[in-house]
Amino acid sequence: MEPLILVVDDEKSIRSFLQISIEMQGYKCIDASDGSTALMLATSRNPDILVLDLGLPDFDGIEVIKKLRMISQMPIIIISARGHEREKIEALDAGADDYLTKPFSVPELLARIRVILRHKMLENTTVEQESQIFRIRDLLIDIEKHRVWLADQEIKLTPNEYKVLVLLAKNQGKVLTHRYIAENIYGGMLTNDTQSLRVCMGNLRRKLGEDPSKPQYIITEIGVGYRLVDE
Repeated sequence: MEPLILVVDDEKSIRSFLQISIEMQGYKCIDASDGSTALMLATSRNPDILVLDLGLPDFDGIEVIKKLRMISQMPIIIISARGHEREKIEALDAGADDYLTKPFSVPELLARIRVILRHKMLENTTVEQESQIFRIRDLLIDIEKHRVWLADQEIKLTPNEYKVLVLLAKNQGKVLTHRYIAENIYGGMLTNDTQSLRVCMGNLRRKLGEDPSKPQYIITEIGVGYRLVDE
């Protein structure tokens, strides 16, 4: 069955263009122009992915995210003209999975959709997440054995470095905010947690042999957080 994508934007021209682009990839697409219709379609049609603009005529897209997150874990990709870091963080913290700023590249949006669909396919397998082995290029993470290898050489990580890497791996391709990571690793988001996270991430990248100008594994989304590359 073809994946179903719900596109929500108050501009008809954008909805039509995205619908054509999405359907050319072999997916099905439905659309809505406001938040109320979006929530109705999200609950009645249960799409695989919601592509959501934040500037809607009836209520803000952030409210759509919050209302939807009360009943569903449906992946949400934000497309918005709001490009400030604060607004991106607010959307991601509310429950969005990804964020693209208008004007955006349609091929990039389609690539983000493919990433999410791959993740959904993996999540539907019968193999439990904790027994999975994650492999990204030369990096291998064995969750069950609690061990990490880089180019067939085992690397030693501190408990927090390992927790950060596993958290990124389990959300591969998704942007994780500083707050989200800190809450999962340190149990909160205090001032010292921010500095601790930066130090932890710097040490982790060094052990992974990362060149800050050409990261191979961990991508910094400036002012927002981090994501693990997806292949």
